[in-house]
Amino acid sequence: MTRRPVDTGDPDRLYTVTGGRSRADDSFDLVALVVSECEPTAGMQSEHLRILELCRHPTAVVEVAAELRLPITVVRILLSDLLAMGRITVRHPQMAQSAASLPHSALLKEVLRGLHNL
Repeated sequence: MTRRPVDTGDPDRLYTVTGGRSRADDSFDLVALVVSECEPTAGMQSEHLRILELCRHPTAVVEVAAELRLPITVVRILLSDLLAMGRITVRHPQMAQSAASLPHSALLKEVLRGLHNL
């Protein structure tokens, strides 16, 4: 399988798609999951429509960018638009567990000894 170079698109087109904006209102993690909350409607921007179709099931931000073949910055701007309109929800990855909720190191060492004994 040969990889094609990523087409970042015509700068004029990207400017039009984002309405001239270069930064998203909200920061979206690359691995945050995006889920459509409604069906696309007539008159929507084609990129917004495509995102809603792609995200019928939880889809990572980075996957959306890859499918649309657009730079991640542009996708984040488009996602910000959809989030502001209430057309998507974003599920951020769980933060790392606190040290208190992790198993005690003595228990982990015991498990490791047990595995070595097998």
